[in-house]
Amino acid sequence: MLADFFSSFDIWQVLPAFVFLIAIIDPLGNMPITINLEKNGTKINPWIVCLVSMIILLVFLILGEWCLKLFGIKIEYFAIAGGFIIFLMALEMILDIVIFKTDVEGSGNIIPLAFPMYAGPGAFTALISMTAQYDTVNLMVAVLLCMVVLFGVLAGTRWLMKYVGKNAIYVLRKFFGIIVLAIACQLMFGNLVKVLHDVLVG
Repeated sequence: MLADFFSSFDIWQVLPAFVFLIAIIDPLGNMPITINLEKNGTKINPWIVCLVSMIILLVFLILGEWCLKLFGIKIEYFAIAGGFIIFLMALEMILDIVIFKTDVEGSGNIIPLAFPMYAGPGAFTALISMTAQYDTVNLMVAVLLCMVVLFGVLAGTRWLMKYVGKNAIYVLRKFFGIIVLAIACQLMFGNLVKVLHDVLVG
């Protein structure tokens, strides 16, 4: 097992896979959502978020395509559903409303942070697409590296709230709320076009 790992490990596969995944996960760009959840009373636990995100991504890397086929779900439909959740989160940021209730302690760590924000349709699609080019072992290492970066960003959220200032955070949240809204629309409507094309052509 260990010998197989070292024989398959390739840093030149890990690095581009890591860059691709970290761009999709975008922990810095999604930080305003974390701040917004804390503003609404959710206590962010970086360990829980990263552990759950890592487990989801690794399980999906190994079993994702098989699971979707088992339930007869296409990745495009999964992406539309995830985009809708992210769309609602963006509305929270822009309109200062609460859609996701966090009455249960830690609920915001798993949903919506771990899933679908960090371990969501975008990361799933990226992992599936890269399996054709990179070995699974190298993709696993890339996922682990992404979780290290994510942990550092999440652990520094309170520091940013304290030293950056409420006004700056407010403006940042509104600005990135629009960006997140655009990403959600792109995720939903981009995949909706694919689905409609398949239905009409097929």
